[in-house]
Amino acid sequence: MKTQNGADLCFPQFPNISCKENVSFGPTMKLSQIILSLISLLIVALNLLVIISVFHFRQLHTPTNILLLSLAVTDFLVGLLLMPFEILRLTSCWILGDLMCILLGCMACFITSASLGIMVLISVERYVAICDPLHYPTRVTVRTVKLCVCLCWVCSVCYNTLIFKDNVINPGRLSSCYGECVLVVDYTLGTVDLVISFIIPVTVIVVLYMGVFVVALSHARAMRSHITSVTFQLSVTAAPKKSELKAARNLGVLIVVFLTCFCPYYCFSLAGFLDHNSAYFAGYLYYFNSCINPVIYAMLYPWFRKAVKLIVTLQILKPCSSDANIL
Repeated sequence: MKTQNGADLCFPQFPNISCKENVSFGPTMKLSQIILSLISLLIVALNLLVIISVFHFRQLHTPTNILLLSLAVTDFLVGLLLMPFEILRLTSCWILGDLMCILLGCMACFITSASLGIMVLISVERYVAICDPLHYPTRVTVRTVKLCVCLCWVCSVCYNTLIFKDNVINPGRLSSCYGECVLVVDYTLGTVDLVISFIIPVTVIVVLYMGVFVVALSHARAMRSHITSVTFQLSVTAAPKKSELKAARNLGVLIVVFLTCFCPYYCFSLAGFLDHNSAYFAGYLYYFNSCINPVIYAMLYPWFRKAVKLIVTLQILKPCSSDANIL
């Protein structure tokens, strides 16, 4: 069925309440859809390699790698769930109903909040490893990290459920027509969310890594000048190991890239420049981060390259392959 101006309706059987199809869905939009679909598949494949690597090889069951595994899970969910439905929402009529729109919108916020929470945990873990190395083995254990990750997810779900409570109770209440997916947050809640989901976590990450940077720099100076003691009243035996400093550097790169991809949306919001195009740009920049993270692992972690080789060649199917030495 056609409307008077020639645009197709999303639901011709409901001409009075149906949205119009996206008239701009031409060759350019189709090409964008194909590219985004390929990126989605790449995100799933690369992060699945990370998940299998850390989960399978016992040597990789360390607090730091458990956090990397948790981050890979969130990235995997971005590629598997969020991007396909986001592509559908932006390039065609929404045919899955108002309730599914709300659920997927909430899920996107769950995953985003969990990713940021895991980044905070990574910063805390590196801060303890570098600034308090003597107590690190007892304070930061695999069990403790797993518990913190679970709490991170639980808090993310509870918090975002509260933020989107009105949307969940009355799905589709603000949709102008049948066939679009719209989520709206109250201005007050949006302001609170800006503080809790952006300003506080980013501030914590920056402050903790500044502390890591100061201690690492002090240790490097002490090593260069052959001083037998380290500043901050730490003895040489209590100084961070070279491997810990390298891990801090690698994870620092991961955090910087994450913040570079994560911050534009909130920065545009704070500056008042969050229009239609900037929202798309910021959103897909965040999605792209889910693809770039495994590439960072491949560049910075030799164990990941070894693990991928064993996975691709199906060596992990051999008995006792989980005990392989890949470090």
